[in-house]
Amino acid sequence: MDVAAASTAATAPTKARQTLSANYDTFLKLLTSQLKNQDPLSPMDSNQFTQQLVMYSQVEQQISTNDNLSSLIALTKSAAGSNAVNYLGRTALTQGGDTSLSDGAADWRYTMPGDAASVTLNIADASGRTVFSTSGPTNLGAHDFAWDGKNAQGTLQAPGTYTLSIVAKAADGTTLTPTINGSGVVKEVDMSGAIPAVTVGARKVTLSEIVGLKN
Repeated sequence: MDVAAASTAATAPTKARQTLSANYDTFLKLLTSQLKNQDPLSPMDSNQFTQQLVMYSQVEQQISTNDNLSSLIALTKSAAGSNAVNYLGRTALTQGGDTSLSDGAADWRYTMPGDAASVTLNIADASGRTVFSTSGPTNLGAHDFAWDGKNAQGTLQAPGTYTLSIVAKAADGTTLTPTINGSGVVKEVDMSGAIPAVTVGARKVTLSEIVGLKN
């Protein structure tokens, strides 16, 4: 966890209270002075300083509310991070067609919404250049696809993020749109940011991007 960020978050309500307290003390001193030196024949209107007292009370309540919200967010983040620890060592499915090529292997899962006459799997590098294409299973349901990291010429590609896209056609020529998920082993849990994240393969993703787990 980012100690500096946590420290800043923790001291913010304290600083706000200190500022409010100092301003409130100053206000009371001015009010006392005005009351002592007011014209007995034309006394001060009490409505104005009563309203100011109410405003100070409202500000104090708001600071307390913000403090409680900060504590609740911290607890929620801690709980999410603790749950994410259970993901370590498991294979996660992530949203979209991105996955990482690491140690000569990259994995995806795609789910066909119906039987197809043809399915073409296209893999592109980070610049969008297609480096490999092949055919895939055409039947309804989920299919795991493993790529050995080599292009059409058999040259091993550099490690990094690669994207799978699929062109699928039904027997009547209509286009089918399969669901594509990247796949990789969860290697690390990172709680340093505002939202806990995990490293899947060589990619860092948020917990909301994980759509499934498999052993």
